[in-house]
Amino acid sequence: MSNEIYLPASDRYTNSVGYQACGKSGLLLPNISLGLWHNFGDVDDANEALKMIQYAFDHGITHFDLANNYGTPFGSAETNFGKMLKAHFSAHRDEMIISTKAGHIMWDGPYGDGGSRKYLISSIDQSLKRMQLDYVDIFYSHRYDANTPLEETMGALSDMVKQGKALYVGISKYPTEKAREAYQILRENGTPCLINQDRYNIFTRQIEQSVLPLARENGVGCIAFSPLAQGMLSDKYLNGIPENSRAAHSYGFLQKSQLSPERIEKVSKLNEIAAQRNQTLAQMALAWCLQHPVVNSVIIGTSSVKQLQDNIEALKNLSFTADEMWRIGELGA
Repeated sequence: MSNEIYLPASDRYTNSVGYQACGKSGLLLPNISLGLWHNFGDVDDANEALKMIQYAFDHGITHFDLANNYGTPFGSAETNFGKMLKAHFSAHRDEMIISTKAGHIMWDGPYGDGGSRKYLISSIDQSLKRMQLDYVDIFYSHRYDANTPLEETMGALSDMVKQGKALYVGISKYPTEKAREAYQILRENGTPCLINQDRYNIFTRQIEQSVLPLARENGVGCIAFSPLAQGMLSDKYLNGIPENSRAAHSYGFLQKSQLSPERIEKVSKLNEIAAQRNQTLAQMALAWCLQHPVVNSVIIGTSSVKQLQDNIEALKNLSFTADEMWRIGELGA
């Protein structure tokens, strides 16, 4: 499909998902970002993947979130995304925020995991090659590595910026005190941390206690992954576990054991609140994440254009009454 399918920029951004400044930076992130963890690998439907990227971009989703090991096999999401960029979006690179990460296992041996300079520098070079890019907009340390000095990990991130391989750097899933140290080191290096990516949803609220306040204190933006709790915060599991759903598999982060009768009852009650708001449960869950003043964007992982469209509809109602917030908070506890 040619680039002519896209609306003129003024129309696309006028009718878009809307944007927020990331922390105290000048970088605007869309309220909804598209994650490519699932559904963009070699085992997935390439045509549907392209349609999702095109639909997202047409509706102002300018941020695409990847990691070195996304896709099956590892790296295939970056490779496939790179092919799409070259074939369909080459004229729009400067309108996109492309992020990737390294920190989890990517290749065998002692240098394919963790937070060492060796691994991180090798990883960004490989990611740029797979995506056929000169630079990424954001590069993350995907997790804290206790076996590597934090100065080494943050030094590698700083050097990526100074070498022009990344415009900004961030961290993901760091313990609070290590995040505090990371912010200080990066600031002293002259490459302040742009963003912290962490898990946040109605059922997972731990970051409200320390991660989010610390980010605000340091002028760091926050982006939430798993805002739908791997699909639990949708109507998918209200009547059992569908075949081929994430919970139906023995692998993955959502297991059948998590869908206890007590949890399903809470999901059902949350669904009732969403219906009263004229939203699906998924839409309400996304809107709920965005009501926190420190959360600048939520990362969604969709398997179809229809699902993507439904998620974008969440932005039509982002306000909550005090009673709704209390009821949701009680069910999320």
